[in-house]
Amino acid sequence: MTTTKAELQGVLIGLQAELEQTVVQLEAADELDDPGTGYTNHQADHATIVFDQTVNASTLNAMRTRLRQVGEALDRCAEGTYGICEECGNEIDIARLEAIPYTPLCLRCAEARDYRARV
Repeated sequence: MTTTKAELQGVLIGLQAELEQTVVQLEAADELDDPGTGYTNHQADHATIVFDQTVNASTLNAMRTRLRQVGEALDRCAEGTYGICEECGNEIDIARLEAIPYTPLCLRCAEARDYRARV
C-alpha cells in the first residue's frame, strides 16, 4: 500500500493532537509532584521520588520536542516542501515518511548527520 503525502498530513494532524494531550497530562502530573528534595527519615522513598521526577521531566521534554517536530512538518506541508530533504533537496522516500512522518531529512542525510554526531 502506497501512502500519499496528503494521507501523511492527516497522520501528522492526529499525532499532533495526541502529543498535545500527552503534554498537557504530563504537565498536570508534574505540578502534582513533590516540589522539593528535603531530607526525610526514608531516604529510599526520597530517592524514588527524585527518580520519578527525573523520568517525568525527561518524558515531558521528549514529548515537547516531538510536538515541535510534528508542527514543523505540518508547516512544511503548508509551504509545499513536505517530503523534501532539508539538507540535499532530494525527495524523501515515502517508506521513510511512513515510518517517521515528521522527518525533515532523507535517510542518507540523516545517517550522515548521525555519523558526524558520533565523531
